[in-house]
Amino acid sequence: MCLAVPGKIVSIQGEELLRQARVDFGGVLKEVNLAYVPEAQVGEYVLVHVGMAISIVDEEEASKVFGYLKEMGELGELGELSPDGGTKQ
Repeated sequence: MCLAVPGKIVSIQGEELLRQARVDFGGVLKEVNLAYVPEAQVGEYVLVHVGMAISIVDEEEASKVFGYLKEMGELGELGELSPDGGTKQ
């Protein structure tokens, strides 16, 4: 199954189609292409599929997606993390 996973943009470099972001997925940082969401800014959450940010989502929506993924058992080691990188109590 292919999924889009929410992550928080922590930094952005490059311009236009070459814009890249470092995105935090609950403590795991990955490089993500921002070509599909050129308006994305540091601090925002994006849904990422195959290394591409495909949409911007708010923190509440990111939290819901994390919850759904956790229910489905699709988060693996990220299962105990919240979208902001902290652990859920």
